[in-house]
Amino acid sequence: MNMNATALKSEDMVVSDFGTQEFVTVHVGDQILGVGVKEIHDVFALSELTPVPGARKEIAGVLNLRGRIVTAIDARVILGLPPRENGYAGVMAVGVEHKGESYGVLVDSVGEVLRLKDSEFEANPINMDAKWKNISRGIYRLEGKLLMTIDIEKLLVQSN
Repeated sequence: MNMNATALKSEDMVVSDFGTQEFVTVHVGDQILGVGVKEIHDVFALSELTPVPGARKEIAGVLNLRGRIVTAIDARVILGLPPRENGYAGVMAVGVEHKGESYGVLVDSVGEVLRLKDSEFEANPINMDAKWKNISRGIYRLEGKLLMTIDIEKLLVQSN
């Protein structure tokens, strides 16, 4: 009888993980965004950033991250937001890979990891700005705010 109880607990744990997604929350301006945990390689504070002469405005520069050259993409520029008051001081980056290249998507801050139910996922609102809609997979309603889930690949393609 005890073995059955143990088996049920184990099965319940599997069921509780089924139908959920994990997101790292980041802030860009006043918006909270969710980036799939599986899409992220690193989260790091920006240190030295080398500007690239003649680069597009969304490319903040390049940096050396543990021996890798990483292109820093400013999410604020892609989304049409005003520049940060303090420039890149204190900025965080979400490290991702795309087509064999390393990128750091610059965000204002990094929050927590959330596990959210697939059943609570909603399509983008019809009145969402096109710049945001192009990179959003959809939303989750949190306490008094919306978490927009981001398609990192679309964000990087939009920057090219």
